[in-house]
This record gives sequence, structure tokens and C-alpha cells, in this order.
Amino acid sequence: MENDYRVSSVGFKMHFMWITDLRGRGQALFVILCLFKMSSVTGQARYSVPEEQAEGSFVGNIARDLGLDVARLMSGKARIITKESRQYVDLNRDKGTLVIKEQIDREELCGTTTPCSFNFEVILENPIQLYRVTVEVIDVNDNSPSFPRDEISLNIVESVVPGTRFSLMSADDPDVVINDIQKYILKPVDHFKLEVRSQPDGGKSIEMVLQNPLDREKEETHTLVLIASDGGEPHRSGTVRIYITVLDANDNAPVCSQPVYKAEVSENSPEGTVVTTVSANDADKGANGDVTFSIPFATKKSQQLFEVNDKTGVIKVAGKLDFEMTKTYQLNIKASDQGGYSDTCKVIIQIIDENDNIPTIQLMSFANSISENSPPGTTIAVINVDDVDSHGNGVVKCSIDSDIPFKIETSLTGYYTLVTDNFLDRESIPEYNITITVSDQGSPPLTSKKQINVKVSDVNDNPPEFDQSEYTKTVPENNSPGFSVFTLTACDADWGQNARVSYFLEEKEINGAALSSLVSLNSESGVIHAVRSFDFEQVKWIEFNVTARDAGSPPLNSFATVRLIVQDVNDNPPQVLYPVQTGGSLVAEMVPRSADVGYLVTKVVAVDVDSGQNAWLSYKLQKATDRALFEVGLQNGEIRTIRGVTDKDAVKQRLAVIVEDNGQPSRSATVIVNVAVADSFPEVLSEFTDYTQDKEYNDNLTFYLVLALAVVSFLFITCLVVIISVKIYRWRQSRVLYHSNLPVIPYYPPRYSDTLGTGTLQHVYNYEVCRTNDSRKSDCKFGTVGSQNVLIIDPSSTGTMQRMQSEKNILDEPDSPLEVRYLKIELHV
Repeated sequence: MENDYRVSSVGFKMHFMWITDLRGRGQALFVILCLFKMSSVTGQARYSVPEEQAEGSFVGNIARDLGLDVARLMSGKARIITKESRQYVDLNRDKGTLVIKEQIDREELCGTTTPCSFNFEVILENPIQLYRVTVEVIDVNDNSPSFPRDEISLNIVESVVPGTRFSLMSADDPDVVINDIQKYILKPVDHFKLEVRSQPDGGKSIEMVLQNPLDREKEETHTLVLIASDGGEPHRSGTVRIYITVLDANDNAPVCSQPVYKAEVSENSPEGTVVTTVSANDADKGANGDVTFSIPFATKKSQQLFEVNDKTGVIKVAGKLDFEMTKTYQLNIKASDQGGYSDTCKVIIQIIDENDNIPTIQLMSFANSISENSPPGTTIAVINVDDVDSHGNGVVKCSIDSDIPFKIETSLTGYYTLVTDNFLDRESIPEYNITITVSDQGSPPLTSKKQINVKVSDVNDNPPEFDQSEYTKTVPENNSPGFSVFTLTACDADWGQNARVSYFLEEKEINGAALSSLVSLNSESGVIHAVRSFDFEQVKWIEFNVTARDAGSPPLNSFATVRLIVQDVNDNPPQVLYPVQTGGSLVAEMVPRSADVGYLVTKVVAVDVDSGQNAWLSYKLQKATDRALFEVGLQNGEIRTIRGVTDKDAVKQRLAVIVEDNGQPSRSATVIVNVAVADSFPEVLSEFTDYTQDKEYNDNLTFYLVLALAVVSFLFITCLVVIISVKIYRWRQSRVLYHSNLPVIPYYPPRYSDTLGTGTLQHVYNYEVCRTNDSRKSDCKFGTVGSQNVLIIDPSSTGTMQRMQSEKNILDEPDSPLEVRYLKIELHV
């Protein structure tokens, strides 16, 4: 790794020291970077910060001191890992600085231990780098010396010779070094002087020495003040008053058997455990020879942990001892008689460590997922193990199971790295449960275990697969928009995101419309929906491709073809092509009174744009002026006479013919057929004279004629354009005729009126039969020649009759080819 700092096995150390001295609350910052050979980039930094600093106070620039830039701190997700329950320092990754997170009380953190410091680690990922940081907490003079009691009472025999020593309790100051107690002062000094001696444990032995003899008769009581002063800035002090009562003579003082006692006791010893026994002798007899023992000047902590029997001098455990908190205690045992004489001996108690702390396991960094194509040596986790016991009880060993492709490597002291030892295969074993075991070397050894789960992440090596390569489904026409057609499903043998399949339509055009305007595909569920209602008459089927794509990197695809067949439903009623229903003129079919049975009056022609049985039509006579005179062919729609016409039959006959298809439910259309039973036109006119025009219509007609003359010049100019347009239109219609697939549409040629008024009509019948190229059955029928007349009576004129030319061009589907199969022209009457 290009950022690794490497040194030889002999090693060297590079020190960088930066000291800043601030008046009042001095702060010294010592940074020591120790760079040594290890499996990942590591280093150490040391800082000093005064206690009681406010939250957010600057501690040090960790990025600069460790040779890192801020970008590396951000990308490596730099964070602080601490084994303690409280975190005093926080890392500002944006600036690369360490700041105070929680106000630090040195006395609470370390007690009297000096120097006072705490450790934590700064860890970075990708790659994993670990830095150990030590912060030394500098004491400030924030505590005043204090005595265990506010006053001391002493009984001193007046016969005590000068030079006699009297032990006094020492003051306690939680601060250390210069801020600790530096001197004691005794006031006044008429009879006593003060001597202070240092003890091996760092404490002070304070004794008051008699300088001048006491005389009870002159002064029975004396009041002194003992002042303890520290060396901090500003100075702090504490006082205790000493009340001395002068007694009558007692010439022998108790003498301790040993000036110093040494004892050992195991930590976690139960209360009442005997530590040692002190003894003292007094040469006096009686009450003056009775010796009592006490611990008058012990610290509050010592008084909570130990007690002495005032009669026997047996020292016992009174509280819970913890080697990790304090290793040595010193007690000053006072032996006193009833006459006021006393002697003091020291008891030094050594705490013996026991293997009472289970090793701890802490994951400093852990990746619970690893790719199956990761090479051997890939780091999975950084583990910190610790045992607060001492010596062999605190020496730990870390291990894992041997039957898994992982191994433990040692990096820093107390740190281990879990790495892969072989290639992984997710298809064989998708995950591993790794048990980390840590044991110390105590007797008996203590063990702790931690289990971690490592999942083997998949590599995208399997494309999605459809059940079929082609799907064919039917959907009824006139479906509601959003109709769910069916669901596509593709399976991916991969796992996680690599197995997450999304579906996509391959865009294309169908009959000029975009595929997305016809169907939609839910990319998550694979459900195909109809975007709009399908019309079988416009779209018979839809074919498109669907892509299934997984979410891997790079993604893998597979394809399937979907064919949706639109199923016809009976949604279109029949359309009547003939006779044409007009609003301004009355169209009537003439039947001569000489017509015989079976005479063809006319033929009702209708079509249905549906297909199959939905387009099969049947004709029925719904209403008729005389039902006994006419009938309608059920299949062909021909209206014929069912008996001979007589003179009694009314001239004006009105027939209502209903046309029904064969769908379910069926749809129908109704057409009105007017029939005139007469041999001549004047006879017909006499029956239809009720269709007169009003005067207003005649006036309007005159206005329209004048208007027509005014625009004739304009029509002349545009006539050429119209003629050309008509030619082009007819040419296009003829082209469409060859490409349509409409059902048979009969063509009725024009009929010509009798201009001589003789009543003899000339009739011409033409039949055109058209068949589609893809017809499977021949339904062609050739009608028989009959005498048919169409009479059109215009209500605007009673003297002029003309024959109406009836033509119907139906071109609903220009894309279906038609071919003229048969043409027959015959019969002039």
C-alpha cells in the first residue's frame, strides 16, 4: 500500500513535539507519532489537555499530525473507538480536528494516579487503518485541601516531656503534583511545632512535637490551627482546629510491637477477612495500661475498606477490594492508653490480583458481507481484545474455528484481523457463523466468545429466465383501460439485487400507434395491463417483446415474445345500407297491382362490422300496414309479396323491418320501407299529397336561387379544382376497393322516371357481387330479375317527378383488399 510507513526490524522512532504555554490555564500539546511495520497503516499520537475544558474545546489537529488529509478522513469514515463507557473526545471529520465532547474531571477519571491519561483508537476503512491516540489530562487547581474532620481533640498529660510527638491526621487534596498539598502550618507555636515527613506511598506523616512543657495549672486547654496549603495558582488551603486538654501525669506511653506491618490480601476477599493484627504494650498498670487501637487519620476510602478492632488490634476487610483500582493501601494505626499517651505504627497492605475479569471482545470494524470473488487475505473484521487483569491473568489469546476459510492475524498489541484464507463460493455455502474465542492465562483461565455472521454476497452470473420463450393470450375487445391481461414471470438463480428482476417493453409501432399507448408493463411485478380499450375492428392482435433485466452490475437480460389476440365481442349493431333513410324526401317502392305472389318489392341491405357469428344477420318484419301482403327473407332481407295484390289494398304501405345479428346479446337496427301499390304515378301522388310545403319554404327557395346565381362565378373558377379532386378521389377509391375485406355490398344503379307520363316504366337492374380474397365460403347469390321502381316525391313540387339515383359506397376498412369476382348486367324492361 503506497501510504504505508515501513521501518526495519531494528526500528526507529520519529518524534514531533509542539508545546504551547498559556498563562492561567496552561496547555501543552505533545504529539508523538510512532510509525512501525504492521499489516496496515498505523500510528500513534499523544496530546495533552487541561481538565475542566468546555465542550468543543480544541484538542489537536489529528489529520495534520498523522499525515492524513481531510478527504481521506471523509472517505474512510473515520471514527473514534473507545473501550470505556464514556467518550471524552470527538472527531470533527470536516476539519480533521479533535475536540472536547464531554467535560473531563481528572480526579474522577484517574484519582491520584499521575500522569492521568486515557486512550482511544481512530479507525479508517477502505483500506482499514488504525491509529492509537493517547490524551493526557493535565491537572488544574480546582480542589482545596480538606481534613477528614473539622476539629481534633487531644488529651495530653502535663508530665509529657518536650520532644514528645503527637500524630495528626493529614489533609486530602484530589489534585496532584504542584496542585497537591505542599505544606502544613501550625499556629500558634508557643508549645508545639510541626514536623512533616514523606511516606513511601507518597503520603505525608504529620506530627506535632512538644517544645515547651505543659502546665495544667496554668493553662488547662490549648487551641491550635493546622493549615494545609497546596501549590496551585491561585493557592488553596484547608484548616482543622486542634483542641488540647492537659491531663494529670501518666508516665508511660504505649509502644507498638512493630513500627511497620506488611500484609497481603487477595482482591474480592469477603468482608470480615483478617488482614493482619497489630499490638502495643504499655508499662502502666490499671486504666493507664489499657491500650486501644484506632485508625484516626485514614482516608475516607481506606476507612470504607478496612476496620480495626479497638481492643485486639485485628484489621479486617470491610469493603470490596479491587486490584485494578488500587494495588496498595497504607494505614496508620494509633495505639492509645487512657492517660493520653499514644504510639503510631504503619500497616502496608498489598492487594493480590486474581483472575476475576473475563477478557472482552470488541469489533472495531466489521464487514458482514463479502463478495464470493474476493481474493484470499481480504479483511473481514478488526478485533480488539482486552483483559484488565495483570501479569498472566491479563495475557490473552484469540482464535477461531479451523474448519472455515478464514484465519486470525495479529496486527497491533491487543488487535487482531480476521481475513479470508481461501476463495469463497456462495452457491456452496452462502454464509458463515464464525465464533471468536478469547482466553487468558489465569488459573483457571477465563474465556469469552463472540459469534459473528458473515454472508457471502453474490456475483451476477445468471441471467433471468422466462418459463416460455413465447406467450399467447387473448383479451376481449372493449376492455376497460387498466385491464390486467396476465403476468409474466422470470426467475434469476442469483441472490439479492442480482436476482431482482425488472421487466421492460421493447418499444415499437403497431398500426401507426406506439406500443406504450396500447399496453403497459409493471416493471416490478411483470403484470401486463391494457392502456386503452381495444377494438377488434381496428386491431386484431398485438405482438411485442418483453425484456427481463436483473439489477446486477453489469445487468443481464433475457427476452420473451408476447402475442395478445383481441377477441371480438358483439359491440356493433347492424348498419342498414339500403333503403337509405332521408329526412327531406320520401322514398317509396312501387308495386303494380298486377304483381303476383313472390313479387320482389325491394331488398333490405345491412352489414355488421363485427366478425364471426356476431356478423351473421337475420331480417324480420316488425310492423306492417298489411302483414298479409308482404314478407321478409330471413337470411337475404328480400321483401316479397305473399299473395296477389288486389284493388282493395291500400296504395300507401309502411313496413318496419328489424335487422338482428347473432351475437350474445344480439344487437339490432330498424329500417322503414315505404311501398306504393299503384299502376301509375298520378295515383301515387294522390296518396302522398299530405306532404306539402309551407309558404315559408317557397320564400326561402327563392332566396337560395338568387344566392346561387351570385356565386356561380365563384363556382366556375373552382370547378376545375373540384373536377380534379373528384378524379383523384375516384382513383383512390378504386385503389382502396382492391385492398378492403368488407362483406358483400350490392350496388343499385340509377333508375329513370317516365317523362311521357304514360305510366309505363323502364327498369334496369344491375347486380355487382364482390368477394374478398380470403373468403372461405361462397355466399354469392344472384337475384332474379323483377320489375322494381323507386319513386321519389319531392314535397316542394307536385308536378314534377323524377327517379332517384341511389348509390352507396362503403369503405370502412381501406386496408383489406377486395377483388371483383363477378359482374352481371341484364334485363331491360
